[in-house]
Amino acid sequence: MSLLPFSLIRQASLFGAEEPSYDPALRGLERTLLGAGAWIDHLPEWVRGHESLLEILWTTTRWESQRRPMYDRIVDVPRLVASLPEDGPGHPLVTEMTATLSAHYGRALLPASLAAYRNGRDSVAFHGDRLGRARQDAIVAIIALGARRRFLLRPKGGGRSRALDFGGGDLLVMGGTCQRTWEHAIPKVVHADLRISVQLRSAPPEPPVES
Repeated sequence: MSLLPFSLIRQASLFGAEEPSYDPALRGLERTLLGAGAWIDHLPEWVRGHESLLEILWTTTRWESQRRPMYDRIVDVPRLVASLPEDGPGHPLVTEMTATLSAHYGRALLPASLAAYRNGRDSVAFHGDRLGRARQDAIVAIIALGARRRFLLRPKGGGRSRALDFGGGDLLVMGGTCQRTWEHAIPKVVHADLRISVQLRSAPPEPPVES
């Protein structure tokens, strides 16, 4: 899919963005316990030069615009999606970050999936990750490149919600029971520049072997 660049990308191209890099030691990673076995880890600005990585992924990926039924009609999903390596070459840094997080959490993480939020109208409603709900101790890591957006977390069944100003190369990892006991969302806003979410998920449990 060929799409026009956004102001953030044009600025990065014109002025020479920093080469993307990250801290494999995960210095500054902080954990917040949410209760009932759920937790999140947060590391601001884990990826330096995130604008460069944003531009590479945006311009080399075959983005898909999905549609879904809603009530009595079919509507566009308000974001673009892709999977690596099926929809593009990605970048060696994504592979390295996947290996780093797999080693840190002691869990094999699947190849990255991507979501592109083109502007403030793109969003995702409250949900728990379907793949993550398949096991008790799921890991879902999100690396947010580009514009900052509000990332909301709320417990299923009601309770106090939490909000993060999430973007700019930040890392967020949701673990334990988080996908089964909490929901997360990115709401619409009046104005926002391009944001790409790099999503890494732990593999679902193997089915039992029949004897």
